Amino acid sequence: MLLRQLEYLVALARERHFARAAEACFVSQPALSAGIRKLESDLDVPIVQHGARFEGLTPEGERVLLWAHRILRERDAMQQDLTAMRGRLTGTLRLGVIPTASSVASLLTTPFCEQHPHANVRLESLSSRDIMHRLTEFEIDAALTYLDDDALQGVRKIPLYEERYLLLTPADGPLAAQEKVRWAQVAGVPLCLLDPQMRNRRILDGLFAADGASASPAIEADTVADLYAHLASGRWSSVISHAWLHMFGIPAGMRVVRLSLDDTGQGPRVGLVLTEHERESAIVRALLEVARGAGLRDALDALLDAHLDS
Repeated sequence: MLLRQLEYLVALARERHFARAAEACFVSQPALSAGIRKLESDLDVPIVQHGARFEGLTPEGERVLLWAHRILRERDAMQQDLTAMRGRLTGTLRLGVIPTASSVASLLTTPFCEQHPHANVRLESLSSRDIMHRLTEFEIDAALTYLDDDALQGVRKIPLYEERYLLLTPADGPLAAQEKVRWAQVAGVPLCLLDPQMRNRRILDGLFAADGASASPAIEADTVADLYAHLASGRWSSVISHAWLHMFGIPAGMRVVRLSLDDTGQGPRVGLVLTEHERESAIVRALLEVARGAGLRDALDALLDAHLDS
């Protein structure tokens, strides 16, 4: 029963509600509560701050939760390893993805599922600040994120591509006819950009500043989809990553223009990160094999060239 009790604890910490945790575990609420009490008895520590409703975990409970994630991860890795030995990888790949890289995640997940039809993938949109926490608590197996992030400590990094930045602007706008524009010029047109809390926006603000300018967007969005929804009106311009072209392309009546400080193509690196383990799970090894053969950098650069030449 210990593994099942640990599953109850993980569900309770995630849902922060006894009834929802019980529903997630397909048991009754009394059964889940009894399992948590049994875990407290077996370990001889208080785990849950008991009250009329869930009020959080005790310090001991937080430590047990960390071990629960680790033990359940090892359980899953063992099962995956055994099924892989039989030539049939199963299980769930838990992949965290920053919102600005979600448009290219399918370039990894689609071939992964094609090569391993008995496995599945659960994607979770996470900020770059949350990814390290989720990795260290064994809540995700890997993440697709910016690699040039000081918060990423004690992780393995696999570069996949470098972001290239472009001005996406109305075709009849003042900068649309130019072959190349400067960041200071872009700061002067009506802009729609991502929220300042997002890493992409902080990178762009640094590039504007490097050209002696600052951006004051009229509209800020917290998803790329919301940003594109505004761009489709033909009223706004934006600075986009070339990776977004894979999913969103160029809206009708708009065009992309090179940014002069992006000539080298050596923008922020995006890639996979995973915790450093003595051994990788079978499902993570499978992901890395797919990533090595996906050729994201070449595919995205070819897409960029095609849009610039059109």
